[in-house]
Amino acid sequence: MKIFTVKVKPNSQQQSIAEQPDGSLTVHLKSPPVEGKANQELIVLLAKKFKVPKSAIGIKSGFSSRNKLVEVAIEPSTYIFP
Repeated sequence: MKIFTVKVKPNSQQQSIAEQPDGSLTVHLKSPPVEGKANQELIVLLAKKFKVPKSAIGIKSGFSSRNKLVEVAIEPSTYIFP
């Protein structure tokens, strides 16, 4: 398991993921932050990025916040951010 601090920026023009120098992630999402749409898009985007199923991604805290703790079920030794 790997835990990331994620800063989400909803209502963006494009989807993107950027790794910050401190190891956290900044994720730009197209979806608005209503009815969990941004959280769903975040899970799908991270699952594609880390090549894991959506069920391997979990939001541990910050469901209604821009700052979240996200857990990804990958081995830390296999994690390489492209």
